[in-house]
Amino acid sequence: TTGVSSNSDSFTTVKSMEDNPDGGCHIYRNGYYRTGISVVEGILEVNIIQMTSIQMTESQAENSLVDFVVTCQGSLPTDVCTVVSDPTCQVSKSVVCDPIIVTDECLLTIRRAFEEPGTYCINITLGDDTSQALASALISVNGGEST
Repeated sequence: TTGVSSNSDSFTTVKSMEDNPDGGCHIYRNGYYRTGISVVEGILEVNIIQMTSIQMTESQAENSLVDFVVTCQGSLPTDVCTVVSDPTCQVSKSVVCDPIIVTDECLLTIRRAFEEPGTYCINITLGDDTSQALASALISVNGGEST
């Protein structure tokens, strides 16, 4: 603001500047302004509580499938992203994001495919419109078996 009025009512002053080279107007607003702040809980914590290899037949064994059981605290998430990286968690190999619907309790199972055996760093991020929370784990995938 350019000044504070002793009057508690808000007011606006508009002045047209004739000598302005671009022919526009300058708007000066003086007065009191208010805004509201909303505090939201957000997703506070994410935990990977179980990792289970899905057993497949020899003919289906193109990819190893692993189910991750995940819980969270706080508000309910609307999307989940899984980042699969090398064992040092430095080089990303794949990123998969999906919308999810959690209606009551934050307990969900996320199934991901691994193209080849090896050790991987897994980052699972749960998010909503206002927050995100992350859980990480190392997993060893052995051609249809994981530990």
